[in-house]
Amino acid sequence: MRQAVLNDRRLDRGEPVEEKVEEDRVWVWPDLVYTELICLILCSVVLIVWSIVLKAPLEQPANAAATPNPSKAPWYFLGLQEMLVYFDPWLAGVVLPTLIIVGLMAIPYIDTNPKGSGYYTFKERKAEISIFIFGFVVLWASLIVLGTFLRGPNWNFFGPFEYWDIHKLEALTNVNLSEYIWLQGVGVGLPSNWFVREFFGIVLLLLYIVALPVILARGVLKTYYEKLGPPRYCVGIFLFLMMLSLPMKMLARWLFNLKYIVAIPEFFFNI
Repeated sequence: MRQAVLNDRRLDRGEPVEEKVEEDRVWVWPDLVYTELICLILCSVVLIVWSIVLKAPLEQPANAAATPNPSKAPWYFLGLQEMLVYFDPWLAGVVLPTLIIVGLMAIPYIDTNPKGSGYYTFKERKAEISIFIFGFVVLWASLIVLGTFLRGPNWNFFGPFEYWDIHKLEALTNVNLSEYIWLQGVGVGLPSNWFVREFFGIVLLLLYIVALPVILARGVLKTYYEKLGPPRYCVGIFLFLMMLSLPMKMLARWLFNLKYIVAIPEFFFNI
């Protein structure tokens, strides 16, 4: 980011970016290779000393009759495990990870902006860099931190310095959107027909996935729509909305105890 800011200042002054200035170039051999070699040696020394000085006692042998509480995945999978709190397994474990992989593969084909190719810049790629930082740092890294340090026994939420009491009970009653509407809003029982029961949730979901991209294309994102074209815009905005669905669902759970927007257990379809 520092290099990007410096390049932005050079571009504002009408000067070429540092990467394109011949005298400021750093060659891979020998400059970069020597630097990487020195860093490799220093990191190896630190890790060896660390492993010798600091004790790392092993836990008890695995016992099939005693499941650890909480049972956590490796740290790099804790983001997925945390998503299971807010989404069904088919979404948190299959659909969303697949969209992450497909989205990363699609970035070069969606974002064809030639600016910023071969040099660092933030001013010319504010949206792209901001979305990446939000998706990786704010969402993925924060989920890993949350699952590692703030989830204790029974997967309850604990503060940074709170004792992990295995007997802690949290009285949370998660409510579906249909229950909010029919039971608390209309004041009648839930309809027996699943389509009538989940009609409002289905409409809300369609508005979010289908109508919202059209509204954004005619308003705030009109410039991006014209620059990308309909096919690339549709793919990009779909991936962007799917990314935003995670923090939105988390906030809805924290603030309103909302469990599912669309709950159709008859077909194992819950969102």
